[in-house]
Amino acid sequence: MTSPRPPAPLHPPSAWIARWTHLARRGGTVLDVACGTGRHAYWLHDEGFRVTGVDRAPEALAVLQPLREAGAEIVEADIESGPWPFGERTFDAVIVANYLWRPRLPDIVAAVAPGGVLLYETFAAGNETVGRPSRPDFLLQPGELLDACARLHVVAYENGCLETPPRFVQRIAAIRQTGSPVLAALGGATANR
Repeated sequence: MTSPRPPAPLHPPSAWIARWTHLARRGGTVLDVACGTGRHAYWLHDEGFRVTGVDRAPEALAVLQPLREAGAEIVEADIESGPWPFGERTFDAVIVANYLWRPRLPDIVAAVAPGGVLLYETFAAGNETVGRPSRPDFLLQPGELLDACARLHVVAYENGCLETPPRFVQRIAAIRQTGSPVLAALGGATANR
């Protein structure tokens, strides 16, 4: 018996996340950090990944009930005020979009399994000139995401201004290497697809 198919997400996935998801092991585990109403969680589930989503907002997580019924793990936790809810657990992919809480960066990076990928995209310094968020607490400084991923193999990195809508972002696709750097650069488990 197959799991019921959840409805489509309220918003399409980030183009950055969609572009680099092929680096994750097909059918592997994915952690969607600060998942909100699940624009990535729903899409990744539909792509065949085993999804875990975490967020602190019960009203957002209520939108994920169909996804939970379809087999996804949905965790309500305040990762800014409480403990990291996953301990030393690792995932084949860790996805973060439009979220920054610097004290959790080490936990997020540590959650990437050997051969796994971190796909991270959030606002950067300069965004205060075009809109919100504008507080420095919520804006990455130049190179900050690279520094946080120093122990990972960076496959792609961007830092700059996007035109539509205007916003400043930093984004990275980085792999926790195992064995061959060439295999890691191709997504580690690509041969298993």
